[in-house]
Amino acid sequence: MNFYVMTLFPEMIEREVQSSILGRAGQNGLLSVEAINIRNYTVDKHKKVDDYPYGGGAGMLMQAQPVYDCCLAVREKIDRERGKGAGEKTKVVYLTPQGRTFRQEIAKEFAKEEDIIFLCGHYEGIDERVLEEIVTDYISIGDYILTGGELPALVMIDAIARLVPGVLNNETSADVETFYNGLLEYPQYSRPERWNGKEVPPVLLSGDHKKVGQWRLEQSEMRTKERRPDLYEKYLRRKNLMEELARKNKVLYVDMWECLQLDKGEILYDGEEGAVVWNREDNLLMMAAFRKEGAEKIVEHMPEYGERLQIIVHQDFLLPLVEKRYGIAEKMVCRRAAYNQKVPLPVSGEIEIRQLDISYAKEILNHYHMETEEYIKKRLSDGCMFGAFVEGKMAGFMGLHTEGSLGMLEIYEEYRRRGIAANLESYMINVRLSKGLLPYGDIIVDNEASFGLQRKLGLKVTKEIFYWVLL
Repeated sequence: MNFYVMTLFPEMIEREVQSSILGRAGQNGLLSVEAINIRNYTVDKHKKVDDYPYGGGAGMLMQAQPVYDCCLAVREKIDRERGKGAGEKTKVVYLTPQGRTFRQEIAKEFAKEEDIIFLCGHYEGIDERVLEEIVTDYISIGDYILTGGELPALVMIDAIARLVPGVLNNETSADVETFYNGLLEYPQYSRPERWNGKEVPPVLLSGDHKKVGQWRLEQSEMRTKERRPDLYEKYLRRKNLMEELARKNKVLYVDMWECLQLDKGEILYDGEEGAVVWNREDNLLMMAAFRKEGAEKIVEHMPEYGERLQIIVHQDFLLPLVEKRYGIAEKMVCRRAAYNQKVPLPVSGEIEIRQLDISYAKEILNHYHMETEEYIKKRLSDGCMFGAFVEGKMAGFMGLHTEGSLGMLEIYEEYRRRGIAANLESYMINVRLSKGLLPYGDIIVDNEASFGLQRKLGLKVTKEIFYWVLL
């Protein structure tokens, strides 16, 4: 991942990113941070980049020209390294108290980008015209005023970078920390067992991982309730809906359940009639009706949609209401299969399964045509595609969709009927189990071969059908 910081004080950025985890990640080639001096792009011979604001007022304002030319130079560099047009698509983040407040959800969203450009303001701000021309996101790190945007840029870079695979030594620690599952982190202890008259809680010395996990959850709940009642209220609402979805039909509603479990979903509605959950990160809306009466009330809580919004509609009687509200461009009729056992599945040692990188994009696209090139490349970049290899040659592949379902399974014709599909899916199921998730896949109703594989592996297939809808 690459960060570009447009600033008047590049030394502030350069000094901070050379140490600690960011410095190590840079040395390992996992990310780069480049500070670009806006003064280098002014046409003023004295390197002046500011002037008095029209209409009067205290202070000086950064001029449009040097900021614009600096941004163009960064975009041109990205074009050279990523391909023409990449720079124009890159996010330009302006650090300002007027922006939306930076949160973990935004860090996760930005961590999916390959390049991000930060614009650091100074003085009384920046000429509005250039902001309108180049900025894609206005972000604030809090309701207070700093002397410039460099410190907020560093805060964001640190929060985003730690979510990039490989940056942290412990890959799980990016997820299991403060704000994981919407709760504050539980208290932590290290050696010695007794310090200053205070003992380590006995449960942490017991070696019983189940009890330790339960204690940590209880402590997180207590701490969140005490210190952040706003977060605790949101957590309780999500927890209650998850329990309701599990009672009704956990396999059918696993998409909503997992989205809430990972704190990726915003609850737009939860009531006796049903629920609406919006996964903004993946631009996916999920709706469920617990009873037919009141279905219109559920639809009333659906949002205005952006480009290519997808909806998972769990009941057929909701379809006409969705059609009336939005119109439907495409729909797929599916059943869901889920592996709801705790025991991992056996995987043959004769087949090598490994994670695929972007270099396999062309080969995958030559064999699989149900997703766009952009989507496949993104799945590869996110480390969510795996290949099965026989004697060093790839025999097939499978992936994980953005919302969490298993899919994109393709075995090359010359390797079929050799158990490769079963081994590849078993491997993927075991990966999901290791993360404490319920492995599941969505299957088009007439795909009998896939249903046969799911039943062979012991997955439960829903009797109910549901719909993937593209607006």
